[in-house]
Amino acid sequence: MKVHEINSTTVTEFIILGFPALNDHKLPFFSIILLMYSMTICENLMIILLVSTSQHLHSPMYFFLGHLALSDIILVTIIVPKMLDVIIRGGSTIPYEECFTQCFFYGGSVCAECSLLTAMSYDRYLAICRPLRYISIMSVKLRYTLIISSWMFGFMLALITIVLICGLDFCGPNVINHFFCEFAPLLELSCSDTTVLNIEMIVICFPIVALPFLFIIITYIYICITILKIPSTSGRQKAFSTCSSHLVVVSFFYGSMLIIYMVPYRGHSLTANKFISLLYIVLTPLLNPIIYSLRNKEIQSSALKYFKAHAKN
Repeated sequence: MKVHEINSTTVTEFIILGFPALNDHKLPFFSIILLMYSMTICENLMIILLVSTSQHLHSPMYFFLGHLALSDIILVTIIVPKMLDVIIRGGSTIPYEECFTQCFFYGGSVCAECSLLTAMSYDRYLAICRPLRYISIMSVKLRYTLIISSWMFGFMLALITIVLICGLDFCGPNVINHFFCEFAPLLELSCSDTTVLNIEMIVICFPIVALPFLFIIITYIYICITILKIPSTSGRQKAFSTCSSHLVVVSFFYGSMLIIYMVPYRGHSLTANKFISLLYIVLTPLLNPIIYSLRNKEIQSSALKYFKAHAKN
């Protein structure tokens, strides 16, 4: 693997360093990430399967959960397999085109997930705080509008960013000190002026990350106020347990994103950057199905019926 010098020809591949400090801990770390990845794929595929086949899971909440599971599968699949290769080899090359393809699907899935989490919080707000108007507001048309706009908006923004990045010149060092083709370290390798792109990434974070996170916090405040009015103590405890779990996962995801993209890249260490990225790329997709779905009695019931039906066959 040859690192290109500053005055050499255009870069045709990048070297991803990954976690050079792991040394003798490569195999245990590789095993943990592989286990988490396998569990994430199995959990999210199960959610998609159950939501698409069970008649009891055709409500808007499960409709959104199915798409959240899909976005998680795209996110981990575009990042983790290559990351495992980087870990076990102690670094790996990635072709120029593959690097930007990874950037595109990573950016699109992350933006889509931000929008989906916002739509889900609005759905829960309507169901708990406006139950009498829930069915009329959360119509089939609205839920499809929210889903389609989430995916289109996310991948359109990712496409615009990738087109701008592809317009940059990469003629110098080709070493990415990360475990995937992340935007910020990639921009640092360009020999073009990246000021506009750096500003664009921070600006995009407001409608994609900051405002949705604020919206989710506000909706959950209203949800908590409504829960406090529940006369049953056990009912309040159950509702608070569910809401607090949701908020913990959402905070992990959005908090990590805010630190990564709204704090200047040089404002935190490379090790911290990688660790924070692991939270929303590996940990959050693993926790989402558990927190949002697999603890749900309707999901558990549908899963039991599905496996019983297939066991008989």
